[in-house]
Amino acid sequence: MVSQGSAPIVGATAAHIPSPPVSGFHIGPAFIHYYAVMYLIGIAAAIYITRRRWVRAGGDPELMYDVAMWAVPAGIIGGRIYFDITTPAYIPHVWYGVLAVWDGGLGIWGAIPVAVLVGIWRVRRFGGSITMAMDAVAPALLVAQGIGRIGNYFNKELFGGPTSLPWGLAIPVAYRPAGYTAFAYFQPTFLYELIWDFALAAFLVWLGHHAKIFAPGLFALYVTGYSAFRIFEESLRVDPSQHFLGLRLNMYVAIGLTLVGATWFYLIQRRGRRRVIAGQPAPELAAGNAQPSYQARIAQSDGVLAEAAAADDAGAEPAAGDAEPEPAAGTADEPEPATAAAEEISTDKSATD
Repeated sequence: MVSQGSAPIVGATAAHIPSPPVSGFHIGPAFIHYYAVMYLIGIAAAIYITRRRWVRAGGDPELMYDVAMWAVPAGIIGGRIYFDITTPAYIPHVWYGVLAVWDGGLGIWGAIPVAVLVGIWRVRRFGGSITMAMDAVAPALLVAQGIGRIGNYFNKELFGGPTSLPWGLAIPVAYRPAGYTAFAYFQPTFLYELIWDFALAAFLVWLGHHAKIFAPGLFALYVTGYSAFRIFEESLRVDPSQHFLGLRLNMYVAIGLTLVGATWFYLIQRRGRRRVIAGQPAPELAAGNAQPSYQARIAQSDGVLAEAAAADDAGAEPAAGDAEPEPAAGTADEPEPATAAAEEISTDKSATD
């Protein structure tokens, strides 16, 4: 390894992570970016995971499809707006540059709040528990974000400063930030975040099954854990960004959300414990009952089906061979004993009169 000034330049023989030679593929005249493909895979994975968790909590499986149909487009819009505000240097210099999500990317801290607000609207409209829905989606969001970071790898972006570590990421000269063109290998911060996202998602799932976490405690931990990691990540990144008082804007957002998330989690758990002590219900994803209106519809539907089945059984005609026997010949018109006795008394009374 040789050095230039105080920064290392890794020799050509050192181990490293190579940059992908291409960023997409062609389908006819259309060029499909791997960045977009990874985001679509991440979204699909998030919908699948959230739906499974929601159903296990007693919710309507179709509701999560409805939420996704509204929340995903809203999240893309919010993410692009945040990206344009915080990284204006990456906006393409064309009239549609602010809208070009395929050239630049999305800001996760713009995408998540907008998507969550729209999701809250849809869940509330269909009678679901908003807090439980937030806990159901928390690990799914982390999985989606981790998969999306693979798209950053194909775009040769979201890397940190120069490094001599064996897992340093090789970045072509054309993609190196100003002032770093002499360096060949950089911190693969996209990979660090991918690993963290998957690990935190697994931890939240485990915690939800092994501890009493009142909703939306898991979502609060998602905010806390992801934001805390971003403090570390932002300290490594060297790509252009808006700065304030010497720090990247995203650093302030990460610090603020870490504190907010941790405080929020504490308040959620304290309130949940107090409600339990007072004998009041406290929402918990693992306890179910995420969508009472859906469960009521299911119970009503089961009741209607049961009544219909009972009515069918009661109205069914007797089978062949089970018909009542025909009366014997010569006895069909014979009066019953009680009737005959009454007639004899009436006759005797008439004779006496």
